[in-house]
Amino acid sequence: MKHALRVLVLAAAFASAPALAQDYPGRAVRMLVPNAPGSSIDTMSRIVAAKLGDALGQPVFVENRDGAGGLIGVEAGRSAKPDGYTLICASNGSMLIAPLLKKNVPYDAVRDFEHVGSFAVTPNVLIVHPDVPARNVKELIEYARANRATINMSSAGVGSQSHLSGVLLMSMADFESLIVPHKGGGPSVNSVIAGQTHWTFTPAPAVMSFVKNGRVRALAHSLPRRSAMLGDIPPVADTVPGYDFSGWAGLVAPKGTPRPIIDKLHAALEKTLALPEVRDGLAKQGAEEFSGSPEDFRRFLAQDQANTVKVIKAAQLQAE
Repeated sequence: MKHALRVLVLAAAFASAPALAQDYPGRAVRMLVPNAPGSSIDTMSRIVAAKLGDALGQPVFVENRDGAGGLIGVEAGRSAKPDGYTLICASNGSMLIAPLLKKNVPYDAVRDFEHVGSFAVTPNVLIVHPDVPARNVKELIEYARANRATINMSSAGVGSQSHLSGVLLMSMADFESLIVPHKGGGPSVNSVIAGQTHWTFTPAPAVMSFVKNGRVRALAHSLPRRSAMLGDIPPVADTVPGYDFSGWAGLVAPKGTPRPIIDKLHAALEKTLALPEVRDGLAKQGAEEFSGSPEDFRRFLAQDQANTVKVIKAAQLQAE
């Protein structure tokens, strides 16, 4: 009797899901952003949220819940009711890097969420001080190997994008540099500009003005392909095949959110990303539109998670 009742309840739930999606959304949707106001992820999420609300027919409002590298906001979203009225703006920092650097994190990026879709990718640019005699990645690798005792790399801090991007390049290209950590991306770039350090990776928006005025030299970027946004700057992968370590952003929902609602959210996200004003807004943040199906996003997360584990091991970082 209990088994029959359970079957009836499940059948009713499946039958009601399409009707639920048809009525969805009936009120405003919350987008949790696990980053501070004014951060790049926050700005991009607001660009998307404004037009996503238009596509859904209900407002999408951003709520910042930063702290602990993004863990606080992601966990708040994961624990929310799976009804489509809470989304999480996911990034590799909050979904992959922070969980690998902290002990007892209660979520897994691939297993514990419903994946709506990705929406942006942000390349990092490999820069050197102008006095470094390298005008491409090959020459930097050769210079580093010949000057192993003195060459150094600036980073924005342990576990940062610049740190892990640099470690990945060194491990794949078989060379070493002393890593000099700083408290943030600004001080890290300023260190290279001042000639205190030789090279680093940094998000494109933070450095392109310095590239244009000759204060640093851009050798390559971290996307696996050419980028229209970055013009003649080639990918590292042209010299080091398989290199790919860039920032990204996407939307996930609490596990158990009905698939018809996920499909409706994904369709609205695709419609949003097709708008020229959204693409232009992302470009001003140094990001490119990056979309695909929910399944594409889940597969991408799984691959990026595996890659990030390898990089963190190469960096000899331990969860704390």
